[in-house]
Amino acid sequence: MTLLVILGIALLSCGVALLAHGWFASSSGGTEQTLGQIDSYGFTAPAAREAGAAAAQQARGPVGPGLAAQVGGFAQHFLGVGEHDIRRELLAAGMYTTDALTIIGYRLLAAVCAVAVWLWFAVTTGRSFFVLLLGAVVLGVLGWMLPVITVRRRGRQRIARIDYELPELIDLLVVTLEAGLSFLASLNMAADRLEGPLGTELRLTLQEQRMGLGVNDALEGMLRRCETSSLRTFVRSVIQGENLGVSTGQIMRNLAVEMRKRRRAMAEERAQKAPVKMLFPLIFLIFPAMFVVLLGPAIYSIGKVFDSAG
Repeated sequence: MTLLVILGIALLSCGVALLAHGWFASSSGGTEQTLGQIDSYGFTAPAAREAGAAAAQQARGPVGPGLAAQVGGFAQHFLGVGEHDIRRELLAAGMYTTDALTIIGYRLLAAVCAVAVWLWFAVTTGRSFFVLLLGAVVLGVLGWMLPVITVRRRGRQRIARIDYELPELIDLLVVTLEAGLSFLASLNMAADRLEGPLGTELRLTLQEQRMGLGVNDALEGMLRRCETSSLRTFVRSVIQGENLGVSTGQIMRNLAVEMRKRRRAMAEERAQKAPVKMLFPLIFLIFPAMFVVLLGPAIYSIGKVFDSAG
């Protein structure tokens, strides 16, 4: 019976993988056929064909992400998973080259693999049906949520670092604006000097501006990619100053003071949270070791006294 269950799970997994591969192969067959007809009529240069093949190979990437993307597309088509929310999480985490379908594929593969490993372990060790079912449900949910939790954690760390580096950006803008540079030139100089996620976002914003977007639209795009309270204040202040004709240097000087106060408030908040966070390792890790060291010899001596009296 157990061998039949394991064999059925393996066959079902293989069937799902083959079905997903066939689906994507059939969906991309029309495009490949059309490109082949264009090539047969002689409208494609050899260099262009080689560049297209190299770009396609680079877009497919290694076997693991490619398989995850195929499985993710299959799951998105039939299950309707929230692809838009995952794409927003990827933008917040700075993972611009990762597709949302790849994360969905990783979620499905992690859930299936976790359930399969647990079923094999439970069947070989003779667990009850209730334990088998409960473990399968718990591990399936954990495997499904683990990739998204990882992306969200990376996004929170990146956004926190952007908030921490924003006062430095405003200080640079204040100095360069008061030296006589325009706001766009000040952004270019700050993007060249800053490293980390804030520098990356600034360079991406300037690249969008060079491609035809206005400065305000490019700043709005940066705000959509990493939504934070400090960055929202910065972008709204710049846009409002441009619309009202207020001096950008004075706006940046006022923002610098406000950002310093906000950073100090965040540091005080973390300092106040530290005792609460230290309470749990203090109770569960430090106190038991202290009790063993302090009360262990006394308990041993009391035991010896009772043994001798008995």
